[in-house]
Amino acid sequence: MKITKYIHSCLVFEQDGFKLLMDPGNYTFAEGLVKPEEFADVSAIIITHIHPDHLDMDHLKKIIELSGAPVFTNNQVADALEKQGIGAELLTEGTRNFGGMAFKAMPVIHMPLLDNLIPEMTGFIINNTILHAVDSLDSSLYQIKNIELLILPIMAPFCNELQVAQFADTIQPKHILPVHDGFGKSFFLKQRHQNYVKHFEAQGIQFHQPLGGRVSAETEIVFKFNL
Repeated sequence: MKITKYIHSCLVFEQDGFKLLMDPGNYTFAEGLVKPEEFADVSAIIITHIHPDHLDMDHLKKIIELSGAPVFTNNQVADALEKQGIGAELLTEGTRNFGGMAFKAMPVIHMPLLDNLIPEMTGFIINNTILHAVDSLDSSLYQIKNIELLILPIMAPFCNELQVAQFADTIQPKHILPVHDGFGKSFFLKQRHQNYVKHFEAQGIQFHQPLGGRVSAETEIVFKFNL
């Protein structure tokens, strides 16, 4: 499997020619470095929750128009999509196969935000080797230990570095792919990434840094992890 990270929490999972796009949100497209046309060949789309940094309605419509890809999501997002004339298939629990990739869906608890309701959110265990808990660092996930890859939110109003490190320290994955960092400046991201590299290296965990600076699709916005 190849995982390509775009800005913030937008990911493409690819295997045997099947491409699954997850969470193309507004931060991904904000600076014009990523455009909907880059996702014209995706085979399916998953939206994990309703927050705009994971769901950008206008860009999602364009991606669907270009690709014809079906959307899979939870009840809250599906209701919002229906109001915009977008159909969706529910995927909240159980395992669904996408082009040979097994996505086990599970409800996960979004971390609290100031004066905001907690949204319905769906996390995934992928191919039994990858944990993507989206915007959750909840202790209920501590039971999922020693997984190959943890997709980890590292920067948000709902967390700090100590919380992020504690969560990953407890899970003890072999690898970490950082996400939810699309609002950070390049110099700051580099500094924070290096801090995490040093911390996790001491525990034998490889923290993968996105490539380069915020320059082009070949540097900052694309990160590839082969598993």
